[in-house]
Amino acid sequence: MEGFSIQTSSSSSTILAFFSSVYKLKAVYPIWREMATEEEKNGMEEEIKGGELLFCGTTAWDAMGRRRTAPEENLVCPTRLRPLMGVNVRFVAAGCVSCHCVALDVDGRCYTWGRNEKGQLGHGDKVQRDRPTIVSGLPKHKIVRAGAGRSHSVVVTAEGISFAFGWNKHGQLGSGSVKNEIETSPVRCQATDVKSAICGGDFTVWLTSVEGSTILTAGLPQYGQLGHGTNNEYNTKDSSVKLAYEAQPRPRAIASLSGETVVKVACGTNHTVAVDKTGHVYTWGFGGYGRLGHREQKDEWVPRMVDVFTRNNVLPPDAVVSAGSANSSCTAGGGQLYMWGKIKNSGDDWMYPKPLMDLSGWHLRCMDSGNMHHFVGADSSCISWGHAQSGELGYGPSGQKSSAIPKKVDMLEGMHVISVACGFAYSLVVVDREKIDDRIEKLEVFDGKTSNEVGELNDGAAVVEEETQEKRPRKPQSSKKRRKEDSSEDEESSDEYGSSDDSDELFNGNAKPGRGRGKSAASGKRGRGRGRPPRTEKKSSGRLGTVKRGRPRKS
Repeated sequence: MEGFSIQTSSSSSTILAFFSSVYKLKAVYPIWREMATEEEKNGMEEEIKGGELLFCGTTAWDAMGRRRTAPEENLVCPTRLRPLMGVNVRFVAAGCVSCHCVALDVDGRCYTWGRNEKGQLGHGDKVQRDRPTIVSGLPKHKIVRAGAGRSHSVVVTAEGISFAFGWNKHGQLGSGSVKNEIETSPVRCQATDVKSAICGGDFTVWLTSVEGSTILTAGLPQYGQLGHGTNNEYNTKDSSVKLAYEAQPRPRAIASLSGETVVKVACGTNHTVAVDKTGHVYTWGFGGYGRLGHREQKDEWVPRMVDVFTRNNVLPPDAVVSAGSANSSCTAGGGQLYMWGKIKNSGDDWMYPKPLMDLSGWHLRCMDSGNMHHFVGADSSCISWGHAQSGELGYGPSGQKSSAIPKKVDMLEGMHVISVACGFAYSLVVVDREKIDDRIEKLEVFDGKTSNEVGELNDGAAVVEEETQEKRPRKPQSSKKRRKEDSSEDEESSDEYGSSDDSDELFNGNAKPGRGRGKSAASGKRGRGRGRPPRTEKKSSGRLGTVKRGRPRKS
């Protein structure tokens, strides 16, 4: 009995201790849960934290890629935009051949501005806008991601729904139809559970959470950039040798990647770079200049793994991926930046990924590539480099226009960069306002014209020009068709600014009226194939001298 009483006493104390612990845990649990909830809230606040949007580059949207812009049309320093002053911008989007911008704030509003000849701003019209304007066709949706192509835009809501607007000739809006070549207001894309949307020149890539279909593509298949194993080429007529490419308006999963979970994508004009969850890199599309990284210039119609990023050099989860008009880049092991393709206007192309040693040791958080320039947010600095003519590198009025090597943007030194985006001849940077409000207040502010002012200036001329272009029959393409069609993105070396006449075809789909040998015929001398007089006559021509006005000479 005595032993039993001892056991009972021990069991009673154990039970009492248990209930005491439960009581204490019950008292502590609300406090712990409150702390955990507070941490979650802080994490969410940090995740959706916005900042101040800064712009540098040309503001002559109608002239971009068509003519050399005047100095007064360019913002050579990072500049605030008055309509977005004080707005917490969380994400910006542009494309390497885009002449318009998309910005998203922390409340899910979508702002667009720039060229609008194909309705790519989504405001229900074709009026150019110099000022960021809220897209009114998306009032009930919180927009969290966006992409911008040559003449179209795609956005993604928090619910995983995707909308698009702009040019739809090739089915790049993903609406399932090309009945309407231009959609000036948002239309719904035929993709579900969308996490992100990225735009190439005339095609779109959606990343989804659907197992087996994590990557969808639609649009122009000409170079295999959709990844479906074909370019959908056909003859326009039985008796004609003229080729066309069948539009692909319905988003379709890439079959060869059905077993992979794609987590990151970047698009150039006509090529795509993708990364799966294991860190492997795939590229496909137009292969010129080695932009696919396979040591050859062959087009790839299906995703092909880049052998450099295998085994011990796979990409980490926080890797940065970017694609320009004729190049590609990503960060791999240790945060080292690799680039391949056409890196400079002169010199050999990089046919496979090589480390850019100038940025070794930097922690790159974000990066984007324009036509031939790049912007990077790293540590507490902003870095840019590349070929530029309109101040898109942000070096300031006393700085150089272009830089072959990465250089810090001095005016942004010490600022935390949240997001960057590069267009054809401009750059967008979002910086954290914390602790630098006084420095941001000292930056210049750009007002821009209102949509009414822009409409009065451009409406008549733009409409007449567009109608003339539509009526003007296109010239038959030569045997070097593919090279010419891609020359506007690749052949910058033939002209300092990059063949503005070809760029007109690039952006509008038709040749500009008056293009030909007018100037040469007027002078009675033989031209150089594009109506330009020989270079030796520039000194004696007063009219041509005005074209060079405003271009400071290099010291």
